[in-house]
Amino acid sequence: MRRRKPPTQPPPIVRCAIYTRKSTDEGLDQEFNSLDAQREAAEAYIRSQAGVGWTLVPDRYDDGGFTGGNLDRPALRHLLADIEAGKVDCVVVYKVDRLSRSLLDFARLMETFERKGVSFVSVTQQFNTATSMGRLILNVLLSFAQFEREIIGERIRDKIAATRRKGKWTGGTPILGYDVDRSNGRPRLVVNAQEAARVREIFQLYLSLGSLLEVASELGRRGWQNKAWKTRRGQLKGGRPFDKGSLYALLTNPLYAGKIRYKAELHQGQHEPIVDTEVFQQVQATLRHNGRSGGVAVRNKHGALLRGLLYCKACGRAMTHTFTCKGQRRYRYYTCTRAIQNGRKACPSPSLPAGEIERVVIDEMRAIGRDRTLRAEVLRQAQEQFEAERAELLSEERGLRRELGWRHAELRRLAGSVSSADQMAELHDRIAQCETRLREVQRQLQEHEQDRLTAADIDAALADFDGVWNALSPREQAQLVALLVARVEFDAAQSTVAVSFHPMAIKALARKQLGGAA
Repeated sequence: MRRRKPPTQPPPIVRCAIYTRKSTDEGLDQEFNSLDAQREAAEAYIRSQAGVGWTLVPDRYDDGGFTGGNLDRPALRHLLADIEAGKVDCVVVYKVDRLSRSLLDFARLMETFERKGVSFVSVTQQFNTATSMGRLILNVLLSFAQFEREIIGERIRDKIAATRRKGKWTGGTPILGYDVDRSNGRPRLVVNAQEAARVREIFQLYLSLGSLLEVASELGRRGWQNKAWKTRRGQLKGGRPFDKGSLYALLTNPLYAGKIRYKAELHQGQHEPIVDTEVFQQVQATLRHNGRSGGVAVRNKHGALLRGLLYCKACGRAMTHTFTCKGQRRYRYYTCTRAIQNGRKACPSPSLPAGEIERVVIDEMRAIGRDRTLRAEVLRQAQEQFEAERAELLSEERGLRRELGWRHAELRRLAGSVSSADQMAELHDRIAQCETRLREVQRQLQEHEQDRLTAADIDAALADFDGVWNALSPREQAQLVALLVARVEFDAAQSTVAVSFHPMAIKALARKQLGGAA
């Protein structure tokens, strides 16, 4: 008598999720890419296990362009959420390092898998995480994966160092004043003429105002913002208003002076500078003098009219305001910073009584309108500044024309290429911006003649100097001196004081006086 075999129970369903990853987004736009190859191998492996109940879940977990050095990946977060929800029984990958290259992160993932009863399989590296030997093999593989990641990181850092020492830009966040040209494969910085003009104006504003907070406030009033750009994925970045931090970062960036920084090293860059080296160094010196929390006007608590303006000719160093007290009386002085730092013998200039040197400068300001020789000198300075500003506008005009030529050439190169539609649209937008700025510069050149300072402007500005001066508070007097005076230089050898003025500020004061009189 033949016995009947008991009916076999179908194997339990094992829901398998395939996870794929590629560190870079290069080649992901191809019809069949690395992620597809990984998934195809994993699908074939799952089909080979169909007899034991393995089945593929419909969701895809693909991370293209994400490193395995951390867990901050959108598809991996999706996978972990589905595991927590009990939707997955097994995770299948092509290689162990596709899931993670960090031993610590992998241990955390394995802890999550074990807690939810999820198994883990690598298609090309056969092991079973249920046995101690399998876990040992897994940890060895992970150690090598992490070692490989660290070696790759060291190679990348060495390559960046060598590239920067050659003066080449190695990428990063775009900065105001430059665009990134990727037409030749390797990204390089090209001058954006409209933004470059703003950068130069920002440097001059800081030299004039001497305060990060005041410059940031002025930029906010003008509506000027940080660099705005679009990522390769089409996301808009940047474009935020300036604050003290972002303004300080701009003013201290050596890229604007044509330099490339690598750690503490500075190398000559292969890109075109925007700011003259002399102006850049002057801004750095002013930043060091003022500190990051304010400027001359902010910290001028003792009525020092010449703070930040007075220099020792023998040393070329600033003369700082100091004071001593005897009884109830306070005696103010200006002393060369070199003498303060290195001792009295280091500088031939003696300390100057503050009241006397300040009266000399005030008398010079008062005498501008009456002294024909002094007025002629101010007019000469005004003409130099006028010509410098005109040359700056002409330089920007030439830069805009060069940029338009380059943009139009790039547009012709991309013509007819369907895959370059987005680039062509961006080029059209940029060309429109350049043409708008070019018209504005040409208008400024036409109107520039109106800013020429005349003797009549000087007379109007300082006709009632004593009345205006006496009506001002000590803080306002210091602000007026900073507005009109560019530099005061004390020559100890000749016992002379040379005062340089801001000619355009005198013209602005003249307009204000005439407006008040009206």
